[in-house]
Amino acid sequence: MSDLMKVSSNPHIRSKVTSGNIMLAVVIALLPAAGFGIYNFGLDALILILITVAATVLTEFLYEKLMHKKVTIGDFSAVVTGLLLALNLPPAAPWWIGVIGGVFAILVVKMLFGGLGQNFMNPALGARCFLLISYTSIMCNFDCDAYTGPTPLASLKAGEGVNILDMVIGKTGGTIGETSMIAIVVGACFLILLGVIDLKISGSYIVTFVLFIVLFGGHGPDPAYVSAHLSGGGLMLGAFFMATDYVTRPITSKGQYVYGVILGILTGIFRIFGPSAEGVSYAIILGNLLVPLIEKLTMPKAFGKGGKRA
Repeated sequence: MSDLMKVSSNPHIRSKVTSGNIMLAVVIALLPAAGFGIYNFGLDALILILITVAATVLTEFLYEKLMHKKVTIGDFSAVVTGLLLALNLPPAAPWWIGVIGGVFAILVVKMLFGGLGQNFMNPALGARCFLLISYTSIMCNFDCDAYTGPTPLASLKAGEGVNILDMVIGKTGGTIGETSMIAIVVGACFLILLGVIDLKISGSYIVTFVLFIVLFGGHGPDPAYVSAHLSGGGLMLGAFFMATDYVTRPITSKGQYVYGVILGILTGIFRIFGPSAEGVSYAIILGNLLVPLIEKLTMPKAFGKGGKRA
């Protein structure tokens, strides 16, 4: 019988792109930021990255073995979670912080909600927020052998001057992977060229954030002030690598723009009016919680249902 006569359930057209392909591309795209973090902060950063990634992979492997489920560590999603979490940790954080965060990210945020594709928030950011609440002093301590004192965003919030060029290059204190705007953008361009992500969420996020700080930051359209906010903290890392997470972002095109706008506003509120100089992690987590509502409001009407009458 001809293949054209075969009947099967949908989907009828299948892509050769797999979750493993996508996750591997994300790992490769994160290597510039990770590499610069290791160069910037030294051996401690490398050790923390390796331990955190090992914790996420091992946690997923052990959980699936104990629950008699198919082992899925080959899809690289646990590696992505561990790498993103590590890049959001201070370089001087003790090794056990990476272990606790990695276990929480995989076991609590991901696996207990059904595994890949079922988690309601980004596992790496969920773990980072958990660590920020549980170990605030450790997670907010950015002093290390290379840098001491407040981060550039903290100095900016205190009304002090910052070196924009150092922030763009990454020669500043901060978490392991957030300091170099150049390294992050290089990785993001790689994902955009591959078609893994687009600029719907990232672009609307960044543009909305810029408009917010211009209107409410107290400095107007000051290029130096805007540039410092864009190149400081985790804005670029969050906008390109965490807000675009396939599982926790809206699936509708309009919804992705709305999602980006909400993230920009929330980040602006946290940075300008909140006690902390940052706010990207909490903004994305809150945005994740709003995704079901965003999708409900932006879902296209099915043909023949709910349309306007002539």
